[in-house]
Amino acid sequence: MYAPLRRLPRLSPRAYQRITLLALLALAFIVVTGAAVRLTGSGLGCSDWPTCEQGRLVAPLEYHAMVEFVNRTITGVVSVAVILAVLGSLAREPRRRDLTWWSLGLVAGVLAQIVLGGIVVLLHLAPLSVIGHFLLSIVLLWNAVVLHERASNPAPATRPLVPTSTIALGRATVAAALAVVVAGTIVTATGPHGGDERAERLQLEISEVTRLHAIAAWLFLVLAMTMLWRAYRSGVPTGVRRRGAVLVGAIVIQGVIGYTQYFTGVPPLLVGLHVLGAVVVWVATLRFHLALFAPAEPTPLRDLDLRAGLPMRAHPAAIRG
Repeated sequence: MYAPLRRLPRLSPRAYQRITLLALLALAFIVVTGAAVRLTGSGLGCSDWPTCEQGRLVAPLEYHAMVEFVNRTITGVVSVAVILAVLGSLAREPRRRDLTWWSLGLVAGVLAQIVLGGIVVLLHLAPLSVIGHFLLSIVLLWNAVVLHERASNPAPATRPLVPTSTIALGRATVAAALAVVVAGTIVTATGPHGGDERAERLQLEISEVTRLHAIAAWLFLVLAMTMLWRAYRSGVPTGVRRRGAVLVGAIVIQGVIGYTQYFTGVPPLLVGLHVLGAVVVWVATLRFHLALFAPAEPTPLRDLDLRAGLPMRAHPAAIRG
């Protein structure tokens, strides 16, 4: 049963991390190409699923049909990258069960995306189905980022590098980022770029939902800046502070793009850049939060209760308030 696995080439943790980076980039890329389908009005270029048209697997040589069909084809590239991530977790030396489970999470997510993508087409781009499709992509990106971060570590990162209050603030920042993304999908589902001129839109006031999206984004920025300041105070490694600075910079640039697109009538190119920015900000948020932890170090013998085999004291960073 395990003979084929033994024939897999052995991978170093660093080599496996490169494979997981490929999966992460592929998942980010298909989010952007999916936005391009919507922004070019090609969401129903292929009006059937899993075929392009009833009884026709390949799209005809028409603009909207080819745009939609190419995006479906990219799903195949993503699937290959995800399969490589799974096989790589089995070939990694030493092998770790948690990496295999995280890689299988990508498989489950991609399969769910394929099914949900078909439902979106069959429902003729119903706004709530499109929102669900995008949010599932956000969950998949989270899975891919965690897998990539863990890929080269000797063990799961569980040792906090900052006080518990900063950890809590980091979690609140991730939650705020997710709230901004959800609010952004509602704005998009209310706005003019529905993927097809016949697609339904949410019957909401665009100025109101945009205002809520902006308020959530400002709160997110404040939380990120506060977390970065707390990280500096805690004396964390330079790499952690650098990730925080990247996050704050990405939020500011994303905000500039957002305000510009709103006041210029939401041109498709700027909307596409805003979707790309959302991916960058989400990944940067997760990477900053994950950097607040390091792989657990073996507990020295002198710090163990030899009768119970338990640590006699907790790590200082975990108990500082």
